[in-house]
Amino acid sequence: MAQDARIALQQFIASVERHFEAVASRRGANDPAVEQAYYQLEDSFLNYEEALSETYEEYLPISLAEEEND
Repeated sequence: MAQDARIALQQFIASVERHFEAVASRRGANDPAVEQAYYQLEDSFLNYEEALSETYEEYLPISLAEEEND
């Protein structure tokens, strides 16, 4: 079961802010802090989307980009 939608939203907003801070203070092209923030943002987005769906039967008007595997 998904967590409370309000808590999921707060975590999503916090992860967007952490991602911004990591990008703004990037230390090179392959900074692991940026990669970690990216994956945390992705996880929090999915958690919020699930909580919103289960609690309110509502969906976000955005989706995650899918990686191309050649």
